[in-house]
Amino acid sequence: MSFATVYNTLHQFIEAGLLREVVVNSGHSYFDTNVSDHHHFFFEDSGRLLDIPGEHVAVSGLPKPPAGAVIRRVDVIIRVDRDPAPATD
Repeated sequence: MSFATVYNTLHQFIEAGLLREVVVNSGHSYFDTNVSDHHHFFFEDSGRLLDIPGEHVAVSGLPKPPAGAVIRRVDVIIRVDRDPAPATD
């Protein structure tokens, strides 16, 4: 099976509301089966995504959208690294 077939199918699932694409970097995205209102921690060292419930993130002060547009959704990706082990004496 070709990659094009796989990605075309994934994008059809997105259009049907069965998946969400989470873009973490240019050319690097994840396909998330959790389509509820939520955000993500992205562990840069391992590439792991961890869900954050939508009600745990508050976004304020959004700009007005351009004329003729409406804000549909706000996605927050909080990029984290593992905390290095504390120094020992």
